[in-house]
Amino acid sequence: MVKLLLVDDHDLVRTGIRRILDDVEGFNVIGEAQTGEEAVKMCRKSPPDVVLMDMSMPGIGGLEATKQVLRICPDVRVIALSVHKENPFPSMVMQMGAFGYLTKEADPQEMIRAIEKVAKGQKYITPEIAQQMALAKFDSNDEDPLKQLSERELQIMLMLTKGVKVPDIASQLNISTKTVNTHRYRMFEKLNVDSDVELTHLALRHNLINPQQL
Repeated sequence: MVKLLLVDDHDLVRTGIRRILDDVEGFNVIGEAQTGEEAVKMCRKSPPDVVLMDMSMPGIGGLEATKQVLRICPDVRVIALSVHKENPFPSMVMQMGAFGYLTKEADPQEMIRAIEKVAKGQKYITPEIAQQMALAKFDSNDEDPLKQLSERELQIMLMLTKGVKVPDIASQLNISTKTVNTHRYRMFEKLNVDSDVELTHLALRHNLINPQQL
C-alpha cells in the first residue's frame, strides 16, 4: 500500500486529486496539507511514501518544503506539481532530490503512472519537460540568465516576485534579513536588473511565474 500526502493550497485541487487516487487500488491518501509548513509537520509526525507537492504556495512554498521534507525524512519521495514548464525550474527541483515532476496539465492516468513509478524508486518527469531538459544539455546557444542562479537565489526570487517582503522571507526560510538581501543583490548583479519590479518582469518573460498569480 502506497501512503500518499497531498499538498496544495487550493481545496478544490486537493479534493479532485483525492477523488482520483481514492479509486486506485494500492493507494492510501493518509493526509492533506494546505501549506509547505503543514506538509513538513505532517511528514515529521507520520511519514508518507510519496508526497504530491504543489510548488506555488504561500509561506515557504513548495521548493523549501521539499528541501525540509527530504532533510527530515530522506526516504520520502516527492513528486512536484507545477505550472512551470521552462528550465531552470524543473531541473532545479529534480536536483534538490524530488523523484518526479508533473505539470498541472497532466491527466489522471499520467499522475497515477508517475506515483506508481516513483513508489518503486523510479524517477518520472512529464515527457515534454524531460525532452526539454535533455536537449538543454546540448544547447550551446543557451541564453537563459536564470540558470546562473543558485537554488536559494531562485527560491528567493520566486518569493520576491509574489510580493513577499524581505523580513517575511527571512522568517519563513529561517535566515537573517541580511542574508536575504545579500542573495537579492547577487541576483540583481547576475540578471542585470535594478529592482524587484524588473525582477518580476524578467520572471514573466521566462514563464517562471503566472501573470494571474500577481
